[in-house]
Amino acid sequence: MVLHLITSFIASAAFGVLFNAPKKSLIKCGFVGMVGWIIYFWLVNIQYDAVVASLFSAFSIGLVSQLFARIYKTPMIIFSVAGIIPLVPGGKAYDAMRHLVENDYKTAIELAAMACMISGAIAAGLVMSEVLNQVILKIIYKRPSEK
Repeated sequence: MVLHLITSFIASAAFGVLFNAPKKSLIKCGFVGMVGWIIYFWLVNIQYDAVVASLFSAFSIGLVSQLFARIYKTPMIIFSVAGIIPLVPGGKAYDAMRHLVENDYKTAIELAAMACMISGAIAAGLVMSEVLNQVILKIIYKRPSEK
């Protein structure tokens, strides 16, 4: 578990470096990725499907990213992009292509479909966190109706 914490933190922070995130936000980027990966890892270990686990972990990444964006006055995208890196199904996409080249089409289609569903779950989780944020902000800052 500790190894997962460390590697997901390093992967997210290193991706922040790769995309020129501000130096002061690299630790936070690593933390966001670590939170998302631990939620994913925990859900998969208690027998949730990888797609569902990706959805919930991406949702949590979106929430933490929005929180950090508000606290540190930094664009949310810096935290969310670096944070989703541990969740990206690159291994499944690679395996799908490898099986496609080896003419194992059935396995290739299964792996490609799983990679697409995980990618869609990541996008849906981030969108759902943004929608929740907008709804909460609208409730908090509700303007009185004009007459």
